[in-house]
Amino acid sequence: MAPMEFILNLVVPPTATVALLAALPVLTVVKTFKWFVSWLTPENVRGKVVLITGASSGIGEHIAYQYAKKGARLVLVARREEQLKAVADRAVSHGASDAHVVVGDVTSEDECKKVVEAAIQKYGRLDHLVNNAGNVNSFFFGDCVDTKALHSTVDTDFWGPVNMTYFALPHLRQTHGKLMVVASIGSWLPHPREAIYNGAKAGVLQFFDTLRNEERDNLSGITIVMPGFTESEATGGKLVGEKGDMIQDTERRDAHFGTQPMAYAATVAKDAVHATLRGYRYVITPYFYTVLLLWRLIAPEMIDMMFYFQAVKNPGKPANKQTLEATGAQKYLYAKSTQKAE
Repeated sequence: MAPMEFILNLVVPPTATVALLAALPVLTVVKTFKWFVSWLTPENVRGKVVLITGASSGIGEHIAYQYAKKGARLVLVARREEQLKAVADRAVSHGASDAHVVVGDVTSEDECKKVVEAAIQKYGRLDHLVNNAGNVNSFFFGDCVDTKALHSTVDTDFWGPVNMTYFALPHLRQTHGKLMVVASIGSWLPHPREAIYNGAKAGVLQFFDTLRNEERDNLSGITIVMPGFTESEATGGKLVGEKGDMIQDTERRDAHFGTQPMAYAATVAKDAVHATLRGYRYVITPYFYTVLLLWRLIAPEMIDMMFYFQAVKNPGKPANKQTLEATGAQKYLYAKSTQKAE
């Protein structure tokens, strides 16, 4: 070991710890004051332009309704035009100043550029970008038979928000706007069967944390939303399989999510918009997942053991799926829209 490295290893940890402890009281007061002020004075988005990807269903659809209730002008983006039009109509009935539909696929860099250009052409400005589009893979990494399954997930869940942000950033700088990105608890919770999804979401978390530092003088905030398992097409059984194709399989869904409780998309969306309008850095929703973050930091072995016995030990019929079936807990734990028909 080099002498300088030895000295730094000896000096830096205690010095940094003392500095943190000394600063903690002041930081606590400042953060509490800022939280209180932001809670009292949320941003008024009436008439502002909000672009939302993945807006045809799930969390994205309900984020649109939350912004609509506050009078925003919406640019709704997804691949399915008819569903988008229906969401746009409902958004207007909820109070949106206007709602414009743009069909686009965030896995295409060219279409990301086209979507942003369409928003600027329509309204001449962009105030908020909501990166929500995503999909979930459902297979053990070692069972993957085609790397298409890996790339399709990363292209949607990581490159989608990165490319959308790249093209939107010059316009957001002009309005001193905001970014919201829907990451996942999977960005820090190693849930089995979704290694590539979790890796992509971890990349999203780190990318937007870094971007927040880089754009501190240009944007008024970046909010990273980390939902737990939430009512969506994915939790309804629409998942990326090991061959890279999109499958609809509620049996696989039950093996994947098991007895994990599912939040309602409307609740997650309300929490997300509430946090964004107040400039919060992060929101974990539902809140009880913060306990698992504490486990992850202090006792990761407990997380590993829990997932091993629940989901990995008997992959053909994991314990969490057996428990779900034996107890009939699905009707209590899953959102009604995701439950199997009797």
